[in-house]
Amino acid sequence: MRKNLPRRWACLVLGGALLMPYMMTGVVVTAQWQGQQANLLLPVQLGVFVAVLPVVAVTGLFLPVRALEVNAAQGLLGAHVETPPRQAGRSWQERRRTAAWFTLHLAVGGVVSGCTLAIVPFTAVTLALPFIGRATPILGTTVEPGWPAVGWAAGGLALLAALVAMAAGAGELLARLAPVLLGPTPAERLAAAEQHARTLAERNRLARELHDSVGHALSVVTLQAAAAGRVLDRDPETVRGALSAIEQSARTALEDLDHVLGLLRDDAPADAAPPRSEGDGRDPARAQEATAAHHDPAVRRDAAVRDGVTAHHDPVVREGVAARHDATGQQGEAGRQGATGRQGEAERQGEAAEGRGRPVRAPVATLADLGELVTASGAQVRQEVGDLSAVPAVVSREAYRIVQEALTNAIKHGHGPVRLRAAVQGDDLRLEITNPGAGKGSRSGGRGVTGMRERVRLLRGELEAGPTETGWKVTVRLPLRSSP
Repeated sequence: MRKNLPRRWACLVLGGALLMPYMMTGVVVTAQWQGQQANLLLPVQLGVFVAVLPVVAVTGLFLPVRALEVNAAQGLLGAHVETPPRQAGRSWQERRRTAAWFTLHLAVGGVVSGCTLAIVPFTAVTLALPFIGRATPILGTTVEPGWPAVGWAAGGLALLAALVAMAAGAGELLARLAPVLLGPTPAERLAAAEQHARTLAERNRLARELHDSVGHALSVVTLQAAAAGRVLDRDPETVRGALSAIEQSARTALEDLDHVLGLLRDDAPADAAPPRSEGDGRDPARAQEATAAHHDPAVRRDAAVRDGVTAHHDPVVREGVAARHDATGQQGEAGRQGATGRQGEAERQGEAAEGRGRPVRAPVATLADLGELVTASGAQVRQEVGDLSAVPAVVSREAYRIVQEALTNAIKHGHGPVRLRAAVQGDDLRLEITNPGAGKGSRSGGRGVTGMRERVRLLRGELEAGPTETGWKVTVRLPLRSSP
């Protein structure tokens, strides 16, 4: 308490200083009402003090004094006041609590400040009486030299000690009440808890997305690397196709990892820009490379790899990889032409977005991308996919991730061809993924199955995943429309 006493006393004096305009206005109004001359130097009338407190309370209701009082309580009183969250508007509960604190601060501070202004000079005068050597009038009484003067000096010291005790008690009272009246209201705490829950849910979703994407990519890389190793000497074309699939999967995993880490890195600004040089605002080496990339998508793709820019930020990279993968012959001349058309369209859209100054981002994968997912996996997949155009976007995105995880588990734990069925039946989307070889003793995919169950539960669907007599089977039902 001794360490905090000077600062707490300063906080009380601050309250008295804030009360002075109200007191002076009250004295002027009282003097006009009584027809007397106002005495602005001694605004100590008890009636005026009591009368201005309701005005102080009204001021606290409407003026934004909470931030000032919170800073004063934290910095001067040493109170542990939890900083209230920022709100779009002020609730009446918060207004009433702030007004109560503002009134208490100014009232207690006014009393302590008035006593300080009166007692400290009085004590100084009484301490000087024994040394004056002559009779001195004090408060209408003549104080003679000698022991009477010593008695007055002792009385002055006692009043000063009482003032210190009063300031310490008032400071402790305000320090105890500050967290209650200035801290977050129950409504603000509830809103903060809801925001925290939403943040945790979003982080959990991002972690699940990262697990599904990176786990799938690593499984594909393992499968393709093993296949390339077996045919390295006798089938160079297959090896080139496997390496291309490995490249695409690794870039996709790097894309998702970079995106998720960027979202989770709270201390990094979202719009952080690289260092710029003088002149045109761009690094000279990068400016030349950007000019070449504008005309040659291959240059842009190579620069993206070197700088860690992923396909999530540049559709040309993603489409360039897809076009080159199609060129290996897995989808024929039609696939090459389709990839070229998509690449050209992506270039035009990318250049238009860059011209508008907005970052280019690839769309989120949906069921429409199942073909690319299956092709990139390198596994033998028998697809039985119906018309999925009526599937809502949210359901389509989650269903894609479910199929991706199921296909990952099939690659990791099974062998032989995988059967994929996807169709709309009534008001539901039905998914079925089966593969041989993952018998009763095999693993169930670890956290992957748990992630699939979470996705299905959020969409109010049903999921069955387990071993069969010949392998492993995942069956999913997702409603197309949310039911009340």
